[in-house]
Amino acid sequence: MRVVFMGTPDFSVPVLTEIVGQGHEVVAVYSRAPKPAGRGMELKRSPVHALADQLGIPVHTPKSLRSEEVAALFASHEADVAVVVAYGLILPPAILDAPAEGCLNLHASLLPRWRGAAPIQRAIMAGDGETGVMVMKMDEGLDTGPIAMVERQPITPQMTAGELHDRLSHLAADLIVRALSALSRGSLVFQPQAAEGVTYAHKIEKAEARIDWSKSARDVHNHIRGLSPFPGAFFEGDFGKGVERIKVLRAEMVDGAGAAGSVLKGELTIACSTGAMRLIEIQRAGKAPMSAAEFLRGVRALPSMLTL
Repeated sequence: MRVVFMGTPDFSVPVLTEIVGQGHEVVAVYSRAPKPAGRGMELKRSPVHALADQLGIPVHTPKSLRSEEVAALFASHEADVAVVVAYGLILPPAILDAPAEGCLNLHASLLPRWRGAAPIQRAIMAGDGETGVMVMKMDEGLDTGPIAMVERQPITPQMTAGELHDRLSHLAADLIVRALSALSRGSLVFQPQAAEGVTYAHKIEKAEARIDWSKSARDVHNHIRGLSPFPGAFFEGDFGKGVERIKVLRAEMVDGAGAAGSVLKGELTIACSTGAMRLIEIQRAGKAPMSAAEFLRGVRALPSMLTL
């Protein structure tokens, strides 16, 4: 099929790779504009933009899709379908209606649960045992369009957002080529989303990353998993060099009792309102990730209580 691909982050890369690999004609790629990054603050292309350049596909990076000029250019591609995967811009009606078969979105949740920007993180933070990826025909609402196909994915008790992200990305790549094959045969059937069970996966705010030790160990565990590796759940404490912020990338629930936020003896284990968390992998500011054991060998003293 003649495809316009719209995506930006790493999550979208396997999907574009698979579409091209299956012989579809990707006539244009739309991605977010390059942003300053690194010490030199040089403009850096998005992962999708970089891949499209490697593949020799024209790339467009408009700041908005709402102008007549952008809509006219988009329509000039004469696409059969647009495939949208974590693009990052709102698609107005002129864009939604331009491809002959409309715009297909790959959304990383079991809609209508977790509509919105951060479905992978929110599913883990909520303690969900299952999620998935769905092919949805886009409309003007926020992830409200009808659904055609789905792949389900269990969320195991230790799975982090990073691990789930990678798994769903590859499921999405497989799912979209099957969807495009069905669409080309006229056999892709859409069903409305259920009216019940709607939840919203709001964007992760920086303030949410601080660990609240007054919650149960299970809630803290889900919080840590849901924000690992990025942006990373964090706590603050004085380990002999003044108060510092430390991200927790991996931890496990253990038995333990004490005031919430107290550091239990023996290992880097923190008491919660019920139970405790044993930290396994952490990251100090400006440093590479390290094991908790390695961290403990380099600290001068363990505080009795973390900064709450």
